Amino acid sequence: MRDQALNILVVDDSLVFCRFLTSVIPTLNPRFHVMGYALNTTLALQAIRRQRPDIITMDVEMPGENGIDFLKRLLPEYPIPVILVSSLNMNVLEALSCGAVDFLRKPDMSAPNSRENFTRQLLTKLLIASRAHVRCPFAIPPAGSKMETEGKTGRTSPFSAWQLPDASPFLDRTIIAIGASTGGTEATLEVLRRLPANTPGIVVTQHMPEGFTAMYAQRLDRLCQMKVKEAVNGDRIRRGQVLIAPGNQQMRVVRVGNTYTVSCFAGQKVNGHRPSVDVLFDSMASSAASDGIGIILTGMGSDGAKGLLKMRQAGAYTIGQDKASCVVYGMPMVANDIGAVAIQASCSNIPNVLLNFLKKNA
Repeated sequence: MRDQALNILVVDDSLVFCRFLTSVIPTLNPRFHVMGYALNTTLALQAIRRQRPDIITMDVEMPGENGIDFLKRLLPEYPIPVILVSSLNMNVLEALSCGAVDFLRKPDMSAPNSRENFTRQLLTKLLIASRAHVRCPFAIPPAGSKMETEGKTGRTSPFSAWQLPDASPFLDRTIIAIGASTGGTEATLEVLRRLPANTPGIVVTQHMPEGFTAMYAQRLDRLCQMKVKEAVNGDRIRRGQVLIAPGNQQMRVVRVGNTYTVSCFAGQKVNGHRPSVDVLFDSMASSAASDGIGIILTGMGSDGAKGLLKMRQAGAYTIGQDKASCVVYGMPMVANDIGAVAIQASCSNIPNVLLNFLKKNA
C-alpha cells in the first residue's frame, strides 16, 4: 500500500464536514484519493462492499447506528484501517477498543488555525493508517460489566492468577515505564489489566491530546486492578498505582531520596511529540537506572527507542512489543534494531514476561 494510490472513504453525518474532508484530503498527498463519502453507516457499508477502500475516516457519533456498533460489524469482515474523526469523549475510547487504529479531534470549522492544525495532523494519521495492521478487537468488557466492576474488589478474575509478595525491597524500589503511540491505548490496557494490584509503580507516556488523557486514565482505572490516574506534577510513584502523562505536557521521573516523583511540564516537543516517550525514558535512565523497567509498545516512528537504549545501558530491564501483535511496528522495531530491547514479546505475553522477571528478583 506504500507506493500505490490510497482510496479513502469519509463517513460522517455532517454534509459540510464530508465536503471539507473530500476537498482537503487529496491536497495533502498525491497518493490520497477520496472515493466518496457516506452520511450514515448503511451507505458506508454499501460503499465498502462495492469499492473496498484502503482507509476509512469516521465520526463516532452518528444518528441511527453509531460508530462503535458499526466497527463491531465491519472489522471482522473488512479489516480496514479506521481513523476516528470526532469530538473527544469516552465513546472514542470504546471505538478504539473495537479496532479503530487512530483518532483525531474535529477542528473548529470557524477558526482557520484549528483547520490548519487539523489538516497537518490528518496527513500524519493517514500515512500511519496506510501502514497499520488491523487487529481483531480485544475482548474488553464494556463499561459496567461484571469483570470491570470486580476489577478492584479482590475477587478472582481471569487475570489474577499471578501474585507478587507484598514485602519485597526489590519490588518497593522498582518502577516501570511504558511508552506507546498508534494502537497503544488498547495495547497498554492489555498489559495493565493483567497485572496484580501490588505491582510496582508504573508511569505511562501515550501520544494523546490534552483533555483525553484524563478520560483514558479513568477508563483504565475501571478495568485494571491497579489504581490509574492522570499524573499531576509532584505525584509520588508508588506500588499499585499507574500515572498517565497528561496530554500536551512532558513527564519526567525525578528521584527524591529513596522515592520517585513525576515532573509534568510544558516543555518543547521532542520527536514531534508532547508528551514524548524519549523524555520519560531518558529520565528513567538517569534517575532510576537499574531500578527501572522499560516497555515500548506499538507506534509509528522512533520516539522512545534512544531513551530505552539509555535505560538498558543504565542497567534497566527492557521489553519490546513484537511485530505480529503491533498495530504499527515502528517504535519497537527501531528500539530492537539499535539494541535497546532485552526481550521481545507479544502484547498479551508481556505481562507474563514482566511478572516472571519481578518474581524472580523479589
